[in-house]
Amino acid sequence: MPAVQSIEAALVAKLADLPADKQQEVLDFASSLGSKSETLKVPKKSLLGILKHTGFTISAEEIDEARKEMWGNFPREHFFDDQEPPVDQK
Repeated sequence: MPAVQSIEAALVAKLADLPADKQQEVLDFASSLGSKSETLKVPKKSLLGILKHTGFTISAEEIDEARKEMWGNFPREHFFDDQEPPVDQK
């Protein structure tokens, strides 16, 4: 494994050039890298169906209607234009 040896040699050479406090930081960082790989990742519980016990349901049509209400006044015609949208004059 010449690649690993050259990485180790380069790391040791760089480390030797650093002051003692920076060497300690490198050591702390290397230690934290090792401990991160040792920790087991616990799978997260899915939130799918978490409110099933409440009996609340919503249909696709109700979602579509809510989206139309929310985005109904969005100024699409001037969204990509360089010109300013017209100002309502009252």
